[in-house]
Amino acid sequence: MQKSQAMVRREDGQSQRTALITGCSSGIGEAAAQLLRDRGWRVFATARRTLDVHRLERAGFEALQLDLNDSLSITVAVDQVMEATDGRIDALVNNGAFALPGAVEDLSRAAMRAQFEANVFGTMELTNRVIPMMREHGQGRIVMLSSMLGLVAAPWLGSYNASKFALEGFTDTLRMELADSGIRVVTINPGPVESRFRASALANAKRFINLRGSVHAEQYDRMERRAADPDHKMPGTSTPAAVLRRLVKAIESPRPKPRYYVTTPAYTLAFLRRILPTSLMDRVMRRV
Repeated sequence: MQKSQAMVRREDGQSQRTALITGCSSGIGEAAAQLLRDRGWRVFATARRTLDVHRLERAGFEALQLDLNDSLSITVAVDQVMEATDGRIDALVNNGAFALPGAVEDLSRAAMRAQFEANVFGTMELTNRVIPMMREHGQGRIVMLSSMLGLVAAPWLGSYNASKFALEGFTDTLRMELADSGIRVVTINPGPVESRFRASALANAKRFINLRGSVHAEQYDRMERRAADPDHKMPGTSTPAAVLRRLVKAIESPRPKPRYYVTTPAYTLAFLRRILPTSLMDRVMRRV
């Protein structure tokens, strides 16, 4: 992972901007790492599994293992980036997260703890480790990849909804607290995006929930059939490229917006949340 000083300088002699991205094993994270590298950033792409780290290395990335469930893993990864960059991180992209579908009444404390460890607590810990470096340089960008389900709740995704709602509150507070620091905090709320999300989510459900023994077994059976159907997509599903366009604005714009929506469903649901009474919004989300 080591590079000479010459390799971290741009052609104009300026220091190369550095980005740390979580959740780069696939989907949005991997695409973001590729895009920022193509735009001249020095990218540290992280993944939880060693196998994915090696694959990223073979693709030419400066790849690190970072497990958001593990405080030691977070510390080691940040220390490695600090050593490689003389303590400079210009952008932190908090993309790492997972979904655990299931009815609320089927969720154990262990299931909820696992969901929050990665989606909330690990992200908070990593962010707080990076902020002092950004303060030292008087600038930085922290981008939170949230979800439209951090703004509106959907049935059968209670733990994921709760984790993203928590991330939204944490991020809104952080944005206000860092307003005078030179560090900009930006939230991106994607709607449905093509990825391995559904397949991974189903595996998580099987890990934590007795799907066949639940009173909601019929619903889980439908969920499994949809996950197995490669042609089944939620209307308005987009590619990761739609998220990347917002990501570039979030970290490169001189005055980024505090929030960017991605995909038509995200814009639509954010609008409906503001105008519909709760009972009607519930009916909309049950149909979605």
